[in-house]
Amino acid sequence: MATKIQTPKKKKKKRKSTVRHTRAIQRDRRKRPLAAPPDEKIQQRMEELLLPAISAQKELFKKLGLRNRDLTLSVVVAIVVSLVWRQIGSGGTEIARLLRTEGLLWVPILIVSQQAISERLRFFPSVLFLQILLHILPVLHKRGQTRQRPLPPILAWAQERYTAVLAADGSTLDALMRKVGLLRESETYPLAGKMMGLLDLCSWLPRAIWYEEAAKASDQRFWPKILKAVPKGALLILDLGFTNFKMYARLVDVTFITRAKGNLSFRVKKVYRAPSGVRDWLIEIGTGKDRQLVRLVQVWYQGKWYRYLTNEPDPKVLPALYVAALYRQRWSIEDAFNVVKRLLGLAYFWTGSVRGVLLQVWTTWMLYGVLVDLTDAVAEMLGKPFMDISMEMVYRGLYYFAQAYRKGQASDPVAYLAANAKWLGIVKRRRKRSESELLPLTNPSGP
Repeated sequence: MATKIQTPKKKKKKRKSTVRHTRAIQRDRRKRPLAAPPDEKIQQRMEELLLPAISAQKELFKKLGLRNRDLTLSVVVAIVVSLVWRQIGSGGTEIARLLRTEGLLWVPILIVSQQAISERLRFFPSVLFLQILLHILPVLHKRGQTRQRPLPPILAWAQERYTAVLAADGSTLDALMRKVGLLRESETYPLAGKMMGLLDLCSWLPRAIWYEEAAKASDQRFWPKILKAVPKGALLILDLGFTNFKMYARLVDVTFITRAKGNLSFRVKKVYRAPSGVRDWLIEIGTGKDRQLVRLVQVWYQGKWYRYLTNEPDPKVLPALYVAALYRQRWSIEDAFNVVKRLLGLAYFWTGSVRGVLLQVWTTWMLYGVLVDLTDAVAEMLGKPFMDISMEMVYRGLYYFAQAYRKGQASDPVAYLAANAKWLGIVKRRRKRSESELLPLTNPSGP
């Protein structure tokens, strides 16, 4: 006989505001001295990736009615890429000086006013930058597939069984500056919106990125886009904010893993496993058309029960402990957001217009792809998993490579970073045994 179980609701703790942290970043970026331009080798990597993508947008550029004046698509891309990569905090003023004295990336010396640059950035169609991002992502994915570096055992196991291993999550963007346009009259610091990412956990590259102007938009709003973007046969890992029985029912050709709410109401239909520390039940959730069978996996770890849902009904296909270990890999998308927001500067916005924000968002993800590609190449040379390599220290290590390159002591950034990985801190320090390491997942060929 089926038993109905309902656990009591728990009060949620309020998150602390991050406004103070955001303002500190804004002040820091405005006062920070200029960073040096990328060296010749890094610039070549950017040009190889971006220039073909820019060229592919010529027809769209014409359809949008844009003229080939001084600030062409190629020049605007070079400007925004430089703003992000070099983290230039003063926008058009400093860019105008740099163009006048040294040029930027593939753009030679060019005399353009600060006002012209600022206006161009405020009103330039962001769809062109989005198309450039969408053009380079398949190229980066293809490069990653050709590399020979180990994967964590649980991801290697999943990669053999699913067409893709993906995680979806959203992140609210930080506050806009009040020094431009209508924001001058604002009494508060409005947030810049919300972005949603669909990350490939085996490559750390995004499959898709979406933007919503409403900063408080729920993750639920992105469900239709996620359903279209996830390929058949994929494994999709979701956070608690995506809980939606109706949408779960539509994932017929996709396996999902998510956390279970503390107040989840369900009926136990079958007990697969109930030893000490691990419970694996087939349960019924939802009502009416949304009624469906899923598995509830519960794992006791360090004095706490961790509860997960999956629509894979067969424990032999997806064992209970593997559900827990795979969900833990979802943290990679949080790390990706941390890289784009804190390391590549998406916590600071040099414009108040939506178009300007989107230019910065799409460009930052372009450069995130460049950095992932470089980090992956270093991981391959060291024979280590991508997760063992610090993207931050690779990014910071480029300064030392530039110095060595100018002195004639190095010629290839990947070889230099790999050879000097120890003192540059590129290989992450080993932490205490994690949850996934405690699970019996050392054999990638099967449970």
